[in-house]
Amino acid sequence: MGLLARMLTIVMALLGGVVFSQGPEFAQQYRQRIGGALDELRKIVDAFDSQAVQNGLDRREALSVYAGSPEVFLRNQGDAMRRIFERYDRLSAQQRELALEPPVTRPLLLLRRPDLTLAKNTWNDFVPAVPVDLAGLIWGAAGCVLGWATAAGCGAASRGMTRAARVRRA
Repeated sequence: MGLLARMLTIVMALLGGVVFSQGPEFAQQYRQRIGGALDELRKIVDAFDSQAVQNGLDRREALSVYAGSPEVFLRNQGDAMRRIFERYDRLSAQQRELALEPPVTRPLLLLRRPDLTLAKNTWNDFVPAVPVDLAGLIWGAAGCVLGWATAAGCGAASRGMTRAARVRRA
């Protein structure tokens, strides 16, 4: 392997390490966003439930009042509240899953079932960080190996194509 090929392999390994090491940091920033979203959704849920109780209803009954209204606006408002409750439940479940998940596998959990709105907003505001915890180091090492393997595979394929071209010319 020539000097240039070795240098490219090292650069690819380092680049892979840097990129992959950000997985746990992204998961951490995503978790913080879930917390903020749940705080705001909780205010809406609590206000709705409180108003329902003040009127002698539980949540299900209050939503039924909305659904049975002859006013389209009120039916739409009921549907919006139903979606808020569903999102709150989904995010709460994901927050519990992330809390129970070891830090090193949290990025994998996010890859399986992200809340797309939160993931997009997390990405838009993402601030890379230097990984100093075990999860960041493990992901960084995995990225180094993947980067090295990619560079080595590309080099092997290139050498194979060069040999094949020489054989065809001969």
